[in-house]
Amino acid sequence: MTESGAVLLPTERPLPDDPPTGLAELRERRPIAPLAYPDGHRGWVVTTHALAREVLADRRFSVRAELLHIPVEQPGRGPAQPAPPGIFVSQDPPEHTRYRRLLTGEFTVRRMRLLTERAEEITRTYVDAMERQGPPVDLQEAFASPIPAVMICEVLGVPEQDRERFRTQAAAMTATGVPQEERIAGFLAMRDHIRELIQAKRAAPTDDVLSGLTRSDLSDEELANIGFMLLGAGLDTTANMISLGVFTLLRHPGQIAALRSAPDQAIEELLRYLSIIPFLTRTALEDVELGGEKVRADETVTISITAANRDPGRFPDPDALDLRRTATGHVGFGHGVHQCLGQQLARVEMRAALPALFARFPSLRLAVPPEQVRSRTPDVLIHGVLDLPVTWDGGH
Repeated sequence: MTESGAVLLPTERPLPDDPPTGLAELRERRPIAPLAYPDGHRGWVVTTHALAREVLADRRFSVRAELLHIPVEQPGRGPAQPAPPGIFVSQDPPEHTRYRRLLTGEFTVRRMRLLTERAEEITRTYVDAMERQGPPVDLQEAFASPIPAVMICEVLGVPEQDRERFRTQAAAMTATGVPQEERIAGFLAMRDHIRELIQAKRAAPTDDVLSGLTRSDLSDEELANIGFMLLGAGLDTTANMISLGVFTLLRHPGQIAALRSAPDQAIEELLRYLSIIPFLTRTALEDVELGGEKVRADETVTISITAANRDPGRFPDPDALDLRRTATGHVGFGHGVHQCLGQQLARVEMRAALPALFARFPSLRLAVPPEQVRSRTPDVLIHGVLDLPVTWDGGH
């Protein structure tokens, strides 16, 4: 609590798969509470499932980057700027609608289903490599990161020889403790590389998302920004979902049988339970009555995805991991018009990766105590672990 009576967003977690300490108490005490932001802004935080969905579905709340305040410290972060053309996750309709419609035509459910066999093939490649290497390994580096990297690169049409460079650049942008200059350098390098790729797709299109987009009326700048956004999101989010999911399952080994018997249901529960996007932000475009409070125009509302997905008013016994639970309705991918475009791809990758890993290594376990597995810091905005040392029986 600050001197003004506004709370600070809880971010400290006892273990990587625990929710931040104090979040449940905040939800119980005051579902919509005044929030103090690091830049001095005074806004709000909502912590119930119903209020989260209400804000995310309400067009009176904006995602425009230049209006938002971030509720955690981000060293080196400059003044908020409007999103560049093509970065539609930070744009409101009608700009958002135009871009989203074009992308929806490329990220079809049918296309994602067709990728299932390929995801299983890629997964086998990496479990084979783990078996050859033998324990212990860092699962983040050996398994969780490369699988979504290969998948998103194939979906977008990144040539095989360029994929490791993209992954390195993305890692530099999102790593914990990396100086701001290095993050910016990674961003610029990836953006320039994607611009080169767009030119190649215009000259010689292939069967991939970026080639499909070159047939639209999008400019090279718009295409490059869309490619950058999709590549970065596809590399980082699912990688952390896989590694954090493995960490959680190793702490709850009795749940692994349910993962094998009903993987679709199990994946939804992991998405609910872990909420690797801890929060989303929206800014009121006008005064709005919300949960009995008056949110004034220009005030930012932080939606705690973690708290909403652990809301006992929506999910009975929400702090228990139950892979047999029907967890539909979670907001792990957001809600409303900005709901995650790549969610079907993420599901395909998790359904392929997690059951295969535990089938190949039934004795898989953490190589260090759970308390020694390091969480990413809140400033990265996507929750996960920095590394995940694991071991198993039968290595050389």
